[in-house]
Amino acid sequence: MTELLVVITITVLAVLSPGADFAMVTRNSLVLSRRHGVYTALGIGLGVMLHIGYTLFGVGLLIKQSLLLFSVLKVAGALYLVYLGIQMLRARPTEEGQGRLDAPRVSAWQALRTGFLTNALNPKTMIFVVSLFMQVMQPGTAPVVQLGYGAIIVLAHVVWFVAVALFFSAPGIRGRLLACKRRIDQLFGVLLVGFGVLLGALSLRS
Repeated sequence: MTELLVVITITVLAVLSPGADFAMVTRNSLVLSRRHGVYTALGIGLGVMLHIGYTLFGVGLLIKQSLLLFSVLKVAGALYLVYLGIQMLRARPTEEGQGRLDAPRVSAWQALRTGFLTNALNPKTMIFVVSLFMQVMQPGTAPVVQLGYGAIIVLAHVVWFVAVALFFSAPGIRGRLLACKRRIDQLFGVLLVGFGVLLGALSLRS
């Protein structure tokens, strides 16, 4: 029971802490649509499943013990965040002006893929999942129990980010921000570039 409480507590704190996942879901919910925001949240859930999967199969231990591999993965994730941020900063309004962006050009599949890659390449989630399973789990913890913990972690991410998508895509909130889509893209573009640069710098120093 103590192990379960530790897993739940650490997971909730990690999910609620702001980061690239939150920025991406919020941005897609505001600039694109509720559907895009929800699919982005589901993609994040798939990314968490990937981290849990390779950790349960022992690859997480290999990553943690290999400084070079760990650093390469963290730098790759940081570069992807910078890439996403630059794409947002380069986004342009439609010909009609009014600050509207070309939301229809982004499919639900693309939103799902973006959410997945944002999380799968996010060093923060990688470190969180690997550290949680390597340090909190006991050697004698049954595989089915570990799978249960993994399911809790995935569910927590999906529930939280779907809630974020629903909140920021609510008509009352989204309607007031429709005229600021360009500014929103610029804001979250800067945030993602900042996250990427910070994570990259920390990776190179470690």
